[in-house]
Amino acid sequence: MAVGNPIYSAYERRLFRQLRDKPLPRHVGVMLDGNRRWARMRGADSAEGHRAGADNIANLLTWCEEVGVEVVTLWLLSTDNLARDPDELETLLGIIEDVVSELAGTGRWRINPVGALELLPEPTVQRLREAAEATAGVDGLLVNIAVGYGGRREIADAVRALLRDHADQGTSIEELAEILDVEHISEYLYTKGQPDPDLVIRTSGEQRLSGFLMWQSAHTEFYFCEAYWPDFRRVDFLRALRAYGDRHRRYGG
Repeated sequence: MAVGNPIYSAYERRLFRQLRDKPLPRHVGVMLDGNRRWARMRGADSAEGHRAGADNIANLLTWCEEVGVEVVTLWLLSTDNLARDPDELETLLGIIEDVVSELAGTGRWRINPVGALELLPEPTVQRLREAAEATAGVDGLLVNIAVGYGGRREIADAVRALLRDHADQGTSIEELAEILDVEHISEYLYTKGQPDPDLVIRTSGEQRLSGFLMWQSAHTEFYFCEAYWPDFRRVDFLRALRAYGDRHRRYGG
């Protein structure tokens, strides 16, 4: 069913109406997966897939705004991806730099880079920081750009930063062991001060988290979509929200 088809449009409107009485997520995490496979299916190179995926990000953020989502976390590049072919990695980083600058240039969304930025090339870090600075005063959707991100790395960085702070304060290991709890570590995560994700969406049919928001997703609902990320449509997003709204969240109970 093609976008623009009257039947598709009617179905999309019906899905949107079905959300009216359902709980909706405050924070949505999205694993933008399948760009390279999308390109291969078309006989194109991976760069074309990554560009097509980048072109779909603004659509997603608009859909999130429509339903009142407050925070979106986009996983664009993992720490594992940094070991890719250097030429492909350079192209991908360039695409990420461009799309982040474009998102910031709209003035609609507040950009917040998250990840081990020290692992990235300086030009990429500069572009990410410029986008964050340019949108710091924007009163809109908060968009976490996860680049050079890995869930295990995030937890290790959080613990490392916590230990350094307490060492500076003169806290002994024994004293720290007595007071250390979950909230202490949460205060040092890349997403500190933000609500944990209520919903994580992964495209491309893969049904694993691959370390995405490991700490934050203890009570998160997950939705796996068959569509490759460049083909992800508003109707797919609305289906994810409907599935989320139909679930009874037990929070570990």
